[in-house]
Amino acid sequence: MRADLTTAAANLATAASTGVPCEPVRALIGDRDLDAAYAVQSTLIADRVAGGARIVGRKIGLTSPAVQRQFGVFQPDFGTLLDGMVYSHGEPVPLASFIQPRVEAEVAFVLGADVTAERPSVVDVLRATDFVVAAIEIVDSRVRDWDIRITDTVADNASSGAVVLGATPYSLTGLDLADVGMVLEAEGEPVSTGAGSACLGSPVVAVTWLARELSRRGEPLRAGQVVLSGALGPMVAAGAPGRYRARLNGLGGVDAIMEGEPR
Repeated sequence: MRADLTTAAANLATAASTGVPCEPVRALIGDRDLDAAYAVQSTLIADRVAGGARIVGRKIGLTSPAVQRQFGVFQPDFGTLLDGMVYSHGEPVPLASFIQPRVEAEVAFVLGADVTAERPSVVDVLRATDFVVAAIEIVDSRVRDWDIRITDTVADNASSGAVVLGATPYSLTGLDLADVGMVLEAEGEPVSTGAGSACLGSPVVAVTWLARELSRRGEPLRAGQVVLSGALGPMVAAGAPGRYRARLNGLGGVDAIMEGEPR
């Protein structure tokens, strides 16, 4: 791999292990070369897998038009979920695992079949989905002060941190995810609201985009994987202990309990 990509990966890995954020990696790899950024991401994931981690799914980022405008890019991005990143509803999540955590509410898809079509359609995604659950994603950045552009977040595994999954599965039959309303609460107080339509028009559309992108790259979505489809509303800082509850109309709720002290 190119020396600049190797240095970018090393900087992000060091930030993750020490808890000290690094400078933006776009200074090394540029701010537009998405292939270079994904190469850095792949290196970091391969290193973690070599160390014993297991890939359990994918996450989609930059699904909101407002966030896309912020980063000057008009397409989503994606990252990889590893087994150590997944928590259950109400399970304590240690703040010490993160550097600059924020939370956002999402719909998580759990696949019952591979999505291997050359150009998957919405129908392919619907057929492959076993069920969906409410989710709270804990996003994090290894880059100082969240000073990121598109290549920074892609290289940094799409600013992934962890995910808390709801305990009640819901079938997609008759469920219009574009109309799902969301309220995210912190200690019982609403801090973020949104709807499924904020996620590329519908979370199903977002997952279809991901299925096509991964198929193009020769890494199709697989049965059993969890897919985080993207935020339904604004993210909220979560650097102190507390309980966050996401309520999604028609999909129940999920609690993320942040405990301990941050790094």
